[in-house]
Amino acid sequence: QVQLVESGGGLVQAGGSLRLSCAVTGRTFSIYLVGWFRQAPGKEREFVAFVNWSGVSTAYGSVKGRFAASRDSAKDAVYLQMDNLRPEDTAIYYCAAKKPNSGVYDYWGQGTQVTVSS
Repeated sequence: QVQLVESGGGLVQAGGSLRLSCAVTGRTFSIYLVGWFRQAPGKEREFVAFVNWSGVSTAYGSVKGRFAASRDSAKDAVYLQMDNLRPEDTAIYYCAAKKPNSGVYDYWGQGTQVTVSS
């Protein structure tokens, strides 16, 4: 089993920055990559970014160029650096881990709230 715990959420003004952390524990050797998702009230869950265990990362959609995922292999931690935040980035952010050859994300964290004020 793998456990994921997010932290680092909070309230920030538009234009500010936050760094979310995702602590990965348990059978971390079974993980291929960690993705970041978000869900705003009344909206569907949205895929934001991922980083694989080789350190390759990509961000998608409206956060591309503002958000970046990274990994600290020594700490088994994954991060989401969020810059130039906008009110529309307000959501609960989740990290999730995927095993090799898995078509779905196998493990999920509990989420951390990010609120961006205008």
